[in-house]
Amino acid sequence: MSTTPSLGPVPQRVTVDADQVRRLVLDQFPQWAGLPVRPVSRGGWDNWTFHLGDRMSVRLPSAAEYALAVGKEQRWLPVLAPRLPLPIPVPLAEGRPGANYPFPWSVYPWLDGEPASADRIADPVRFGADLAEFLAALQSVDTDGAPRPGKHNWFRGGTLRTYDEPARRALAKLDGQVDADLAREIWKTALDAHWDGVESWFHGDVAPGNLLLEDGELAAVIDFGTCGAGDPACDTAIAWTLLTAEGRRVFRERLSVDDATWARGRGWALWKTLVTCAQANRESADARRVLGEILSEYGG
Repeated sequence: MSTTPSLGPVPQRVTVDADQVRRLVLDQFPQWAGLPVRPVSRGGWDNWTFHLGDRMSVRLPSAAEYALAVGKEQRWLPVLAPRLPLPIPVPLAEGRPGANYPFPWSVYPWLDGEPASADRIADPVRFGADLAEFLAALQSVDTDGAPRPGKHNWFRGGTLRTYDEPARRALAKLDGQVDADLAREIWKTALDAHWDGVESWFHGDVAPGNLLLEDGELAAVIDFGTCGAGDPACDTAIAWTLLTAEGRRVFRERLSVDDATWARGRGWALWKTLVTCAQANRESADARRVLGEILSEYGG
């Protein structure tokens, strides 16, 4: 899922082409100027991503809102990486605006793997356990000085009430098409679920496209643009968007998620799913599948 939260106008995106990236690299990192540059297929929404040679990538924010994450990633990913059980992208260099591109940008090592999907996961139970182990390690890192929820991460890790209005608009639009009464009950339960205020690190966008597989097993976690310290419930949304019922059970057990956190996590999955369903775009068919998973798990 895109991290754009539908809380207002869609960010004004800029376009970037390979020639611009070549000029940026030539001007600022001449040691890499001879390496070929080519776009990454399905490179995402928040950033334009390009291969730089065979073992590096260049990530350029597509809008000013997304550029807020660059300094954070430069500062914190080198701190987080040694404390985590799986590889994450650690920046190699930070670029400046130039070549008619207006934002800071980053050079990263290329991490091998293919985006996770249900049909690519070899063992759903092991996958759930491995993901829980990764998130538990992330949550254990000291949060002193860590970025708190804000515009830099679309308020991930903060209160779900930030998303109340778009969730309710989507429910009104979907009334008669889905079990809106049950969805409203789930949403209210999520809003009312208490958080004890104990902050921990979270990724903020634990989505299939940010979980890389090798031979069907979890091999790396990428795209920490929405990371920060706060309520980690947002990271449990993956339990409904990707995991099987058994994988979800193991994930919850290994991560030791209490009832209130689980309810909030379900809410994080629900609001974005409702908004996507209401948009009736190419992603809405999968969102309706996820919505069915959320409703049945809550009812069960």
